[in-house]
Amino acid sequence: MKKPVHNNVQNEVKKYVEKNIDNFHKRQLEKLSKLKLKTLLKRKNPYLFRAKDISAKEMVEGLLVAHASSSEETTFGDWLEELAIFVNKKVYGGWKSGIEGIDLEFDKNGKRCLVAIKSGPNWGNSSQIKKMRENFIKAKQTLRTSNSKLEIVAVNGCCYGRNRKPDKGDYFKYCGKDFWEFISGDSELFVKIIQPLGHRAKEENETFKKSYKKVADGFTKEFKKEFCFSNGGIDWEKLIRFNSE
Repeated sequence: MKKPVHNNVQNEVKKYVEKNIDNFHKRQLEKLSKLKLKTLLKRKNPYLFRAKDISAKEMVEGLLVAHASSSEETTFGDWLEELAIFVNKKVYGGWKSGIEGIDLEFDKNGKRCLVAIKSGPNWGNSSQIKKMRENFIKAKQTLRTSNSKLEIVAVNGCCYGRNRKPDKGDYFKYCGKDFWEFISGDSELFVKIIQPLGHRAKEENETFKKSYKKVADGFTKEFKKEFCFSNGGIDWEKLIRFNSE
C-alpha cells in the first residue's frame, strides 16, 4: 500500500487548486452564456411568482438567482470530486472508477475502497440513496468475479458537512473532515484546501458579475417584451399559458 506523504501532498494540492480553480469559473461563465430566458421560465412555478406579486425585474432576478445557486453547487461539486481523486491518487494511488455509480477506487489497509462522491451530506432522497446502495452491490459483485477473496469497503464521501453515525450497515458515510482524512490520511486536509481556493477569486468574481448583469438586463428587456403589458405589468395569463398549456 502506498503510504501518505502529507507535506508533499499539501504542496501539490495547493499547486493543483491554483492551476485548476479557473476551470470552475470558466464552466460557470459558459453555462451563463448559454442560458435562455424561456428555458428558465419553463422550469419554474409561475403560480408561486404570482402569489408574491413581483415585478418583471424581480421575476428575472429570482429566476437567475435560483439558477445560479443550483448551477454553482453542481459545478463546484464536480470540481471538488476531481480534486478528491487527484489527492487520493497522490497518496494511495487511487483512480477514477469505471464502474457505474462509483467515482473513486483505491486500496487501503488491504481492502478495496469504492467511493461515491457527493458535494454535501443532504444530497439525495430515499430513491437516490437506494440507487447508490444498488450501485455498491453491483460494483462488489463485479469486482469479486475476478477475486472472490477481495475485501471491499463501500463509502459515500461528502466533501463538506458532518455525519455523526458513519456506519450505515452496508456502507459508510464520511463527511467533511472525515471524508478528506479517509482519502488522504491527513486529518487537517479539509482545512488546508480552503486557502488556495481563493486564488484569483476577486478577479474571477468581478468578471462573472459583469456577465451576470449583462444577461440579467437582456432577460429583463426580453421578458417585458414577451410577457408584459404596455404599462409594465406582467401578463400572467400569457405567462401561465407559455409555461403550462
